[in-house]
Amino acid sequence: MTTATYEDILYEEKDHVATITFNRPEKLNAFRGHTYAEVTDAILTAGWNRDIGAIVLTGAGDRAFAVGGDKDEEKSDRVGRGRGTVGIPVEEMQTAIRDVPKPVIAKVRGYAIGSGNVIVTLCDLAIASETAIFGQAGPKMGSVDPGFGTALLARVVGEKKAREMWFLCRRYPAAEALAMGLVNHVVPDHQLDDEVDRWCREINELSPTALAIAKRSFNADSEQIRGAGLIGFQALALYFGTDEAKEGGAALRAKRKPDFRGAMA
Repeated sequence: MTTATYEDILYEEKDHVATITFNRPEKLNAFRGHTYAEVTDAILTAGWNRDIGAIVLTGAGDRAFAVGGDKDEEKSDRVGRGRGTVGIPVEEMQTAIRDVPKPVIAKVRGYAIGSGNVIVTLCDLAIASETAIFGQAGPKMGSVDPGFGTALLARVVGEKKAREMWFLCRRYPAAEALAMGLVNHVVPDHQLDDEVDRWCREINELSPTALAIAKRSFNADSEQIRGAGLIGFQALALYFGTDEAKEGGAALRAKRKPDFRGAMA
């Protein structure tokens, strides 16, 4: 068994499986810029290790898989920082999930909201506990994922459902996520770890090269989303500097309802 030391995540290699755990349970595993960078590094480490056959992404604790950006990190402060267009390396993490030649599996307990929901969308496979809850929150927060989080979601769950998820910001239980095709399988919470282990064992019995070619082939059909997303993230960087975008985070920190239209005046 191999482990590596990070600040925001836990990393473990065991039985040809790399498990990356978002380890900020006190914040419902919300991502800050540093978290994106660490997850990207861990995915690339596992993805190019010939001994690893599958990668599992999951969240620490039983309350959340991940719930998007850390509310204490203001969006306007991100612009110009980090490697990503929006000041955080979100595009690089998304690219890593898609580009590594190994199946990446989301193991979901609790909330998968915002960026958490986007990660589930990007993963090759997703297995959820009956306690899991999915949804998008960007328009409530003055944000959006203008690439894979929208366009790829439409391919996964259908155009109308994807627009509903973004335009209404509702939450969806695991059974509904299964019905719409967002996840592959749902099990009782106490069975989730064993079920994911079973899927990983089955994957590790197959040809790694054939799986890598299959993943590349699946990705080729939606690869143009990457280019459109880069343009969208450039626009998002400009949007994050506006009063309208700042209002979402300010309202959350003040525990009040946002007034986006007032902020536009």
